[in-house]
Amino acid sequence: MGKTEFLKHDLLPAASKAGYVAAYTNLWDDADHPGQALASAMWLALEPKGISKLWESLNTPIKKMKAGGKLPMGAEASLELDLAEKEKLSIPAIQAALQAADKSKKKLLLVIDEAQVLAAPAHKNLAHSLRAGLDIRKESIKVLFAGSSEAALREMFSKTSAPFYNWAPVEPFPLLGREFVEAMVEQVQRLARQPLSLAEATGAFEALKETPEFFRWYIERYLLNQELGAKNALETTLLRVHNDTAHVKTWKELTRADRAVLLLAAKGVQDLYGAAALKQLKVILDLQEVTATLPRTSLRRLTGQKLQLLARIDHGTYRFEDQEFQLWVSARSTVD
Repeated sequence: MGKTEFLKHDLLPAASKAGYVAAYTNLWDDADHPGQALASAMWLALEPKGISKLWESLNTPIKKMKAGGKLPMGAEASLELDLAEKEKLSIPAIQAALQAADKSKKKLLLVIDEAQVLAAPAHKNLAHSLRAGLDIRKESIKVLFAGSSEAALREMFSKTSAPFYNWAPVEPFPLLGREFVEAMVEQVQRLARQPLSLAEATGAFEALKETPEFFRWYIERYLLNQELGAKNALETTLLRVHNDTAHVKTWKELTRADRAVLLLAAKGVQDLYGAAALKQLKVILDLQEVTATLPRTSLRRLTGQKLQLLARIDHGTYRFEDQEFQLWVSARSTVD
């Protein structure tokens, strides 16, 4: 939660101030063409005026850029390469960008957001090539992989057959806590006619499962409707959080067993294979008997690349990838 804002508004400016050339790309912007996103991000950071020449030198077909189109990093251009053709040449383009980095007097910081896109089988050759190029430049190029799917990132660096196996440690992004709430309350005191108490704000933060984005919604609601009070701001925010259009669709696509496992996980059950969890699953699903095979099979689906709803933290212990979905699930009482 908050990682992209941290990367773009804190880390990259700090890196530039420290003398790095900083390149950033979010692979979710175009998950089908991560190669060109990586090459363009590095080239725009190193040689911003040379990106067109880079692709031209690779003899790639060029077509008129669609009105309003933009290259990665927001650099506007008058021409754009055919996406499919451009992706075919992304490996030599990345190699060219790395060679440009070799000539730079500054170290390069490459930040790859939503990096789990590289773990897809379709991008295996690209990932192998990228690793090979980075392996020999560890002193001059520093890389930070970030992603919203902890399960996918862990697999990317821990699976022996993965291109980036054992290349970097996976660290959880630290969550905001009491200091964040205190800072927000201090801001409110300067802006509001009616002060918001720290106790009320802390209670709201806890009710919103300590999710910074939801808490920001709460603060905004309070500032706009101070006369209605903090309680109303929290109730309104909770209603907004539980706006379930997308969540209903996800829920309907799951099996009853998957839903039951999610219910337990959302309510804080730690050992999803344990006897207590199996007993609860038997009641929820109205079955005569439930073995550990049921949650184990469901968890494979729920943590898999297709769904990515849960991330494995420890044996039998899982965490929701989407805190908003966890709130929505925890409010349900049945799997139906």
